[in-house]
Amino acid sequence: MDPKQMAMRAPHSPMRGMGWLQGWRLTFGGEDIGWEGALASIVESPDDHVFVVLYDVPEWDESSLDQWEGAVRGLYHKVKLRVQTMEGEVVAWFYVLDSYEGGLPSARYLGILAEAAEHAGAPDDYVRALRGRPCASSGS
Repeated sequence: MDPKQMAMRAPHSPMRGMGWLQGWRLTFGGEDIGWEGALASIVESPDDHVFVVLYDVPEWDESSLDQWEGAVRGLYHKVKLRVQTMEGEVVAWFYVLDSYEGGLPSARYLGILAEAAEHAGAPDDYVRALRGRPCASSGS
């Protein structure tokens, strides 16, 4: 998640680290319910992995984050998954989209994801792959 957005949505939740979510892949869906295109999500995929940033989210920030992410409205649901970090394995919760996979994210949205990954220290090839993903045209 973008550090600026996270600071606004959950101001008492410091970044705790980063790692890899093994057996999952980043995808997009819900194009019909997104504001500029498809929304990010993760799906199980045995041979893939997703770079993730971990935050220490206290209970009072969790409800605010649930509102922002649409979990309260049923847009996303939360799942607890194991993340591989440099310090070992940790369990963290993730928002998973409750919609069909498919559709393209907007270029702006994809840029926010790539910038956040780069800022968090994702490998260059991972960030390049994010930036190179197909995106929806801006309508021009």
